[in-house]
This record gives sequence, C-alpha cells and structure tokens, in this order.
Amino acid sequence: MTTATNGRNHKPRDRNPYDSDDDSSNEDDFSPPPPDVNSCTTVEELRAALAHLTAQDACIDNKLRTLLLKQSELEHSLTRLDLLRAHLGTQVVAARTLSNTMLSPAATTAQRVSSSVKRLDIEQSRVRATLEVVEQVSELKACVLGVTGSMGAPQDWETAASFLHRAGKIPQEIIRGEFAEEIVPTAEVPDVPSVTLENAAESLCGLFLREFERAAEAADGEKVTRFFKLFPLIGRTDVGLEVYGRYVCQGVAARARDALAAKRQAVADGAGGLGDFFYANAVTRLFEHIANIVEQHGKLIERHYGEGRMGKVIERLQVEADTQGGIIIDTFTDERSIGRKLTDIKSYAFSFLVQSYMPSTRGPMGGPPRSGSPAPSGATHRNSEDEGVDVREVDMLLSEIGVMLGRWSLYCRFLARKCLVGAKTDILPPLAAPPIITNSALYRKVQGRLIVPFNAMMTFFCRRSVEKAFQLDESPSDLSLSLTSPASSSNPPYITSAVDDVMYIVNNLLQRALHTSQRALVSNAISTVGRVLGSDFVGMIQRKMQVECYPKSSSGIPGAPVPDDKILGFLVLLNNLDVASDYTHRLIGTFANASSNIPGVDNNLRVDASNHTVAPLEELFPFQADAAIVRDALKGMETAFEGKAGELINDGIMVFFNQVVKPKLRPLLTEAFRDVEYLVSPEDDENAYPRSNPDGEQEGISSESRDELVKLRFQAGWDTLITPYKRILTEKIFNRLLNTTASYFSKLLEKRIWGYAGRISELGAIRLERDVAGVVGVVVRGGLYGVRDTFARCSQICFVVNMEEDEVGGLFTERAGSGGEDGDGVEWVLEVEERRRARGMVARKR
Repeated sequence: MTTATNGRNHKPRDRNPYDSDDDSSNEDDFSPPPPDVNSCTTVEELRAALAHLTAQDACIDNKLRTLLLKQSELEHSLTRLDLLRAHLGTQVVAARTLSNTMLSPAATTAQRVSSSVKRLDIEQSRVRATLEVVEQVSELKACVLGVTGSMGAPQDWETAASFLHRAGKIPQEIIRGEFAEEIVPTAEVPDVPSVTLENAAESLCGLFLREFERAAEAADGEKVTRFFKLFPLIGRTDVGLEVYGRYVCQGVAARARDALAAKRQAVADGAGGLGDFFYANAVTRLFEHIANIVEQHGKLIERHYGEGRMGKVIERLQVEADTQGGIIIDTFTDERSIGRKLTDIKSYAFSFLVQSYMPSTRGPMGGPPRSGSPAPSGATHRNSEDEGVDVREVDMLLSEIGVMLGRWSLYCRFLARKCLVGAKTDILPPLAAPPIITNSALYRKVQGRLIVPFNAMMTFFCRRSVEKAFQLDESPSDLSLSLTSPASSSNPPYITSAVDDVMYIVNNLLQRALHTSQRALVSNAISTVGRVLGSDFVGMIQRKMQVECYPKSSSGIPGAPVPDDKILGFLVLLNNLDVASDYTHRLIGTFANASSNIPGVDNNLRVDASNHTVAPLEELFPFQADAAIVRDALKGMETAFEGKAGELINDGIMVFFNQVVKPKLRPLLTEAFRDVEYLVSPEDDENAYPRSNPDGEQEGISSESRDELVKLRFQAGWDTLITPYKRILTEKIFNRLLNTTASYFSKLLEKRIWGYAGRISELGAIRLERDVAGVVGVVVRGGLYGVRDTFARCSQICFVVNMEEDEVGGLFTERAGSGGEDGDGVEWVLEVEERRRARGMVARKR
C-alpha cells in the first residue's frame, strides 16, 4: 500500500480497447477520489482505503480474465489478416505485370488510332465542304447561264424564273464569294453572279408586271394566274401580292359600280322600289364576291407564296370593301331617306298610348279626376291618328337593314376564321374579331349608319305595333256565363286579338335582331322589347282592367250584381296576361335553348312557334362569350315580363275575388247549412234534416240523399258560382282564383263550425264532420291537391270533436301528433287551446 499513488497526483489510466462497455462505464465514475493511505489517521479511514483497493484489484482481475478469454479469437483474426495481406501482394504484382505488358501498349495504340481518325474526319469534312461549295458554285453558274439563255431568244419566262428560284436557294455568301465571282463569269455573261441575278430578277419583274396587267385588262384569267405564280420564283413575293390585290380589288369595284349603275337605270325606268331589297342584295354580292376570292384563290396563294400570305391580300381586299361597302351604305341612307325617317320617328307622339294612360275619369282603383286634366272628357279615345310615319315602310327598312347586318356578320365571321392561326381541326375555338375588321372604315360606318338607325326604328316599330294592336283590339264576341249555353263558339283560351298580334310582332322582332348576329344590337333589342312589353303592353291591360272592365255594378250600389260584360271583359284580360306570359316563356325558351349540343334535337336548326327555323345561339354568335351574354339577356327579359304580368294577375285575381266572388260566399254557405241542426239524439234522427222549405214545398230530396243535404245544396250553389269562371279562365288563372277563394272560404267555414259550440251532440258531431267533408270535397274537386290543405283547420276541428275519450291521450300537450306518445301521427295546425276548445263544443254524457 506504500506504493499507491497519492489521490491528488492520480491520472486516469489508458482505456483498454478490449474492455467491455460495462467496464468503460465504471471509468466514468464521478464519485469522490479514494482516501490516501498515507494520510489516514483512523482505523475507519484505513479500512475504507483497504476496501477501495480491494475493489480495484478485483476489477483488474476481471479485465485480465476477459482479455485472456479473447486472446485466441484475436490471434485467429491476426492470422487471417496475414493471409489476406499475402494474397493481396500477389494480386498487386500480377496487376502491375498486366499493366506493363498489355494495357499500356494497347492504350498507346488506341490513342494513336483515335488521333488519326480525328484527323481523317477533319479532312473529310473539309473535302465535303469544298465539294459543296464547288457544287453550289456549279449550280450557280448553271442558273446564271440558264437565266440569261432563257431570257434570250427563247423567251421562256417560266424556265428563267425557275433558274432564279434555284439560284435563290444558294447562300448569299457563296454567291458573293470570291470563288464564285472568279469562276462563274464567262465571256457571254461577264458580270459577277450577284449582279447578273439581280438584273435578271428586276427585268423579269417588270416583264411579269406588264404581262399581268395586260392579261388583267383583257380579262384573261389563265394568263393572270400564269404570271401571278412566277413572282415568288424571282423573289418578288410582295410585288406579286400587291399587284394581285390590286387586280381583285378592281374586279370588286367594277362589280359594285355595275350594280349601282343598274339600280340607277332601274329607278330611271320606274322599276325598283322600297321592297326590292336592292342594297341588301348589293352588300350580299359584295361580300360573297370577296369571300369567293379568298376561298378560291387562298389555296393557290398558300401553295405558291407560302402559308399566311393570304392575309396581305385580305387586307387589300378589306380596303376595297371599305370603299365599295361605304358607297353602298351611303347611297342606301340617301335613297331611303333614313335621316328623315329617324326625325319623324323621334317626333312621333304615340297619342293613343298616352291618352290611354290619362283618362278623364279615374277608375275605382284611383282617386277623383285632377282639375285641369289635359285628358278629353268622356272615356273615348282616338281610334286612329295621322300616320306621320308609315309603319310598313319602317318594317321594310328594318328587314333590309337586318339583312345587311346579317351579311356583314357572316363576312366578319368568315374573315375571322380565315385569320385564325392553326384552325385546322373540326372543333374551332371561340373567335375574336380580327383587327382587320375592327379597325376598318366599314366597321365604323356599319355602327353609325346601320345599327343606330336599326335600334331607333325597332323601338318605334315595337311601340307602334303594340299601339296599333290595341287600337284594333277585338274580344271574343259570343262569350257567355250562362251554364245553359256553351262558353263560346271559339276554342279556348279566350283572349283578345291584341295578344296574338303583339306576340307575333315580338317573335319577328327578336328573330330579326338575332339573325343580325350583332351582340350589342341584340342586347338593345331584347331590352327594348322587354321594356315595351312591361310598360305598354302590360300597362294597357292594366288600364283596361282599372277603367273599362273593372268588375263593379253599374248602379254603384254596394252588393249589387256586376254586369256580365264587365266580368267577361275582366276575365279575358286576365287570360291575356297568362297567355302572353306563357307565349313569352315558350318563345324565349326556343331562342335560348336552340343549341347544337341538345340531345335529340337537330344539330343546326330548331323551329319556333311560327314554324320558322331558329339557328343555335353559338352559331349566330361565335365570337367569345357573345352567345352566353345574349342567352342571359333573353332569360332576363323573360323573368322581368313574367314578374310584371304575374304581379298584375295576382292583383286582378284579388280584385275579381273581392268584387265578384267574395260577396256570394257567405250567402252560399248560409244557404247550405240552412235549418240544419246538430244538437240531436238518436230518437231525433229523423228530424235532424228538414224535409221541406219554409214555404212548405217539398225539396225533392230522396231519403238516400237526405244525409248529404248540406253537400248537395252547397254543390248546386258552388257550381253556379264557379263553373262559369272556370269555363272562361285559363287553367293556371282559375287555379289561382280557386286557391284565393278556398283560403277565404275556409275561414268562413271554420267560423261557422266554431259557431256550433254548445249546439252539437255526439251524433250531431258525426254529421257535422260528414257535412264539412262534403263541402270541402266540392271546393277541392277538379282543383290542385294543395287546395285541400287550406281546410286543414276545419278538418282537424271536426276530428277533435269526434274523438273518443280513450283516444284523447296527450291531445292537449305540445308534442301531441308530432311523434309523441299518443302515436296519432297528425300534423296539427290547431294550437293546444284550440284543441281544448274543440273538445268542449260537445256536451258528453258521463
């Protein structure tokens, strides 16, 4: 122990790499150092130092034993390493021998061969380049000699042009190179090749121009085509396109001038008039001629001049179209006196419509007449007025302008497709108007000289047609409310002539506007038609309902019967609104739903209500989103008109119900339940229903029908009241009237049922329920099923009155009938207090 190191001088011993992980973890012991033996002063310190030294000794012994156990394995690994080192050394010697004896000479040979191949490739490429230059120079010399030879005595212009075309394929650096300038010139052609070719091209270009113009003057189409094809061969593509554009434009201008000259001659001879559509036909021929030129000559130009070259000719043609089309439109404006027509239209006062809205006396819906009113005395209006504008002439002008605009749209569509790059598939993308159209003078002239007058004339024509339709309006002459005679000799629906006239005009106007394919014009036309229908058409019917046919008694006494002519007139006006709304719905549906992708429908055409063909909107408006905009405008017009017509229908039904139907319902119900008692016993069963009227006359009711006395009385009165109206009204209007009547009548019936409280026996309650069910059955007969729901309260009152005591259950709880414990499954419309009140209507035996 005297040899132990001092604790302060203690150094950590080197870690044996073969120590286990457990041993290494012992070295990382952070416990305090062992006590120094030399510094121990007590026996306990000596013992502690001894114990520590003993533990260290045991640890060292364990490590030594572990190393001894692993020694054999370590020796075996070292032996294997020695064997591997010996084999590796042998392989290294063999690899060095192989590299020195075989690979090194082969690598040297490969490098030498590769260098030789590269030098050979370079020499071959140089030889090929040289041969190519020689061949090109030889080709250049042949072309130069061929051009000069062909332009000499033979004057073979096609051959000379082909030689120039071949020379044009030779690179300029070869043509202008020193080698070519040295080899190509000969005694016959001493100039350098670039000069020779340029002079030949200029000479041929001048020659071709002269020959082309001579052929054009002689109208020799074969020669024109012959020389037109030669310009691109001599490198004068722009010149060829320019002269060709000038040539076709001369033809366009000549045909347009001839057409106008023929018109002037026809006018001078007294032929030709407003209805001959001359200017529309002139515009059609102009656009067709240009389209034929583009279509027929386009392939020729694309083949000889290159793809996309037709655009330059189209630009030149459009300039001529601007000129000739502008002349036609200006002449049309002057000859047809469009300016004067527009002035007359703006000054037209629509006196009949205005006076119709300003009657001298107010109807029942209005107040007293205004003092100093400009309306004439009495309810009469001017049935005719001075025709400041001839409507037929305006109609013809609209038709002619519509045709011109339609042809202009077709022309724009045609050019847009021709200018569409890459349009080689059957499914074409949405078009956009090309700048060649939008920037043209003819585009601006069409907007100002055709579209603006069309909009103004169409607005006038629409309003004037509505005015004229109401001036000539005729109602069915033989309508009758009598059940003993037919409603009318004509077929329903019973409407006035104005509906058919106005809707016919609306159909024609919309169709005429749509076929112009002008999206802005169509949107304005739809807006105008919708505005006229909503204001003038609906307004005139509203005025007639308020003034001329308002259902009131002629005597003015409350409760007095309304004359049949007032009732019939009012019902016919309601039919007018319903039929017009339905016609508008079908008309707009035909236009808006005409699409090329509707299953089961012709891919190109539909037929409207007038058996006219209707093209799909996508076909009429192919530019971008125009079709969707027009469809939305049509739907908006339909919604707006149906809203206004529906609002007036609802108001008219309420007026008719309050003035005509409502006063008769209470007496009808009173008569049905006259002298009927429900406070009866089984012994009084025979006397429950009266057998005679108050005058003592027999009612003629059989014993089998005695139990249905209330129903039979009510049915007779109800049929007398409602059936005449049902025969006159359309189904939709009658259903609305029936709903209104049933809603009010259910309240009357409910009030009468409550009135029997305390006057009902148990047997009488059963009869009351039967009578109420019979009355309700009469009302809902022939109507919509939903009408029965208006009598739900009456039915439930009778149901509660007739419930047995053991069936009441949770009747007087809020959850009764809604899936609660009672299990009745009744959807109650009666409140709990009302159910309790209904149970108290019958005095029940205890």
